[in-house]
Amino acid sequence: MDYKNFIGGAWAATAESIPNINPSDTTDTIGFAAKGTVSDLDKAIDAAHEAAPGWAASTPQQRFDVLDFIGTEILARKQELGRLLSREEGKTLPEGIGEATRAGQIFKFFAGEALRQSGDHLASVRPGIEVDVTRSPVGVVGLITPWNFPIAIPAWKLAPAICFGNAVVLKPAELVPASAHALVEIVSRSGLPDGVVNLVFGRGSELGPRMIDNEKVNAISFTGSVPTGRGIAAACGAKLKKVQLEMGGKNPMVVLDDADLDIAVEACLNGAFFSTGQRCTASSRLILTEEIHDQFVATLYDRMVALKVGHALEAGIQMGPVIDNRQLEQNLSYVDIAGSEGGKVLGGQRLDLQTKGFFMAPALITETSNDMRINREEVFGPVASVVRVKDYDEALAVANDTEFGLSAGICTTSLKHAHHFKRNSQAGMVMVNLPTAGVDYHVPFGGTKGSSFGSREQGRYAAEFYTTVKTAYTLP
Repeated sequence: MDYKNFIGGAWAATAESIPNINPSDTTDTIGFAAKGTVSDLDKAIDAAHEAAPGWAASTPQQRFDVLDFIGTEILARKQELGRLLSREEGKTLPEGIGEATRAGQIFKFFAGEALRQSGDHLASVRPGIEVDVTRSPVGVVGLITPWNFPIAIPAWKLAPAICFGNAVVLKPAELVPASAHALVEIVSRSGLPDGVVNLVFGRGSELGPRMIDNEKVNAISFTGSVPTGRGIAAACGAKLKKVQLEMGGKNPMVVLDDADLDIAVEACLNGAFFSTGQRCTASSRLILTEEIHDQFVATLYDRMVALKVGHALEAGIQMGPVIDNRQLEQNLSYVDIAGSEGGKVLGGQRLDLQTKGFFMAPALITETSNDMRINREEVFGPVASVVRVKDYDEALAVANDTEFGLSAGICTTSLKHAHHFKRNSQAGMVMVNLPTAGVDYHVPFGGTKGSSFGSREQGRYAAEFYTTVKTAYTLP
């Protein structure tokens, strides 16, 4: 299948295309995505710029109808969309269906938000004068999305953008064009005016800078790597463009001596290895106090090696492949580095399975210290390291000793320690006796320090990025 650009309400092919390869079976070419050019991107931006004023003037009912239509169709087709997602990204089929379901729920949520408009009507401090505080759309928003959540992340950017009256240009990751194409195809039949939503495939290194440079783009929302995010922030700052960044994580999971072992192991197994560890919220640093350390490591290791790794669409598979060979090589190199620095490596080898894919065994690296590279740099794969600490105070200090601050967790039966950790963890999202990965669609998502920049995504907090506040005075 050919995945075309969608510009100004029409599907448009390009001279060149990029193959979409199944990471579970590299002999399976799912389709070919348009290789968009800067000229294609400019046309999409022009279309969005032309459509933006009309959509900004749309009614709450119009916005509700569009968003509800999209959400309803996604949910009705979640099995089909989830299968497509798992085929191109490598998530297990239950995870793919779960992600498609979440995308539908996001659109349904923002359908409701379109009707729940809010503002303030105030009396001025000056007699007889009235004040209205309202929100207006930003205008044209550029959306740059990653490969690890190929339908959910575009959904949680597109839905609020549409809800609050903006026009958008979506540039998805090159590795996962099918999910973005399927989503925009549904959007194209929702009743949106031409040009409100545009889709351009292509190289991020070519299209990203132009999206920022184009004066008709008013804001950029980006999810991806830290180096790219920092570059976007600097470029948007120079042009005074509104910017929202979600980047990396090196998320700690603290397990105290008093933790329920079964709950703690399950939380860490899920957080570290599900979705092949390809989540910015993955539990990549397991911080264990002394008394529970040995038993926890032994139990987690037994659970880890029992995980069934294989083709994402095969029944019973618990961990699919890595997204591509480049990422696989990076994962394996970090495992080697951890071993060379003194860590004890358990698992983590390349796997040759029935189909030719990018498979690796999950890795647990023990006997590490927090200053090792494996604990400082994001791996983005099924690799978890273990740091031994003496008590809660040291655990908290180690958890916070990172340039990242996306998600953090603690497993404990102590109410005192749980409350203290929630208040003092330097992370945007904190979990108690739960995996660090797994945030509901109706609550804000984002972190601190080097993990995030700008206002939060998702939930009602999404309005902070996709709108501007207007204060108006009236003397009746």
